[in-house]
Amino acid sequence: MSSSFGTLFRVSTFGESHCKAVGVVIDGCPPGLSLTEDDIQPQLSRRRPGQSAISTDRQEPDQVMILSGTENGKTLGTPISLQVANKDQRPKDYSSMRDIPRPSHADYTYQAKYGIRASSGGGRSSARETIGTVAAGAVADKILRETYGIEIVAWVSSVGEIESQAADPETITRDQVEQTTIRCPDNEAASRMEAYVADLKEMGDSIGGVVNCVIRGVPPGIGEPTFEKLEAKLAQGMLAIPATKGFEVGSGFSGTRQRGSIHNDPFTFKDGRLGTVTNNSGGIQGGIANGEPITLRIAFKPPATISLPQDTVDFVGEKAVLEAKGRHDPCVVPRAVPIVESMAALVVMDMVLRQKARQAFAHMF
Repeated sequence: MSSSFGTLFRVSTFGESHCKAVGVVIDGCPPGLSLTEDDIQPQLSRRRPGQSAISTDRQEPDQVMILSGTENGKTLGTPISLQVANKDQRPKDYSSMRDIPRPSHADYTYQAKYGIRASSGGGRSSARETIGTVAAGAVADKILRETYGIEIVAWVSSVGEIESQAADPETITRDQVEQTTIRCPDNEAASRMEAYVADLKEMGDSIGGVVNCVIRGVPPGIGEPTFEKLEAKLAQGMLAIPATKGFEVGSGFSGTRQRGSIHNDPFTFKDGRLGTVTNNSGGIQGGIANGEPITLRIAFKPPATISLPQDTVDFVGEKAVLEAKGRHDPCVVPRAVPIVESMAALVVMDMVLRQKARQAFAHMF
């Protein structure tokens, strides 16, 4: 089903933006691991609405509850169910939009697919749905970090035309990212981004941006050939995040402007293993991790729901002017940072378990 993701570490998310609760079921988490709500809550708090003056005004504590799969703070190996209540629901904010599909939103496409839709807040197409991804990703992130020494850090690198200075993917930390409200480690650029987004929020408009991500410590050999390439699964996961419109690994589109003699990553011997002098490949070659930092860029479009008047038509084709109500982010990238980290964790966790299973099977013969 389309609400499930992963092979061995499998997650299934549920809930709409204005229903009673949202959450996720994790199947395949190894037993005997330490896990409490305190391990999951920090990432959800980074994702939650209403956390700053440049985010949506919706106020949700987003407190996670573990419903199953643990006992006395240890995982049992059985499905882990995580739930977050929707407390600040205002479906009436959307009553005037019930008959008018919002431009560039999913109202029309969901109606075309199912013949019915959740008319308040976008239902499953809402970013509220990402709570399940972040909750499950926090579990995967804890396992990757504590068991395998894998670190994942994402940050905002641009908002609209405002570009930050390049961060060092080898050394950047989440603490550095959290020093600014917009989660950009370049303080000067961050100040300009925040002022720009605040102005757009006041105007009722929106803007897009780019989130960079690095995954450090992934050992060589992680990933599957051909149709299950590591970058293909990362692309699938990242482009499943609401409002994403672009994905790059390593040099990405800029690499198309280079010659092979410049773009190739020569091998060298470092840290007791083969490594590369440069990292234009972004840590992945042939769909499999080569041991270098995996570097990603994810493009987010401007949020579709804005309060400025828009000339459009209703579902029967009659002309209409839409002035959207409700509470919406003027720019999603600050809150997208933990979502990107969580999605990366889910992909890598699944691939690590698949490699471990392959190695265990090989040792039987």
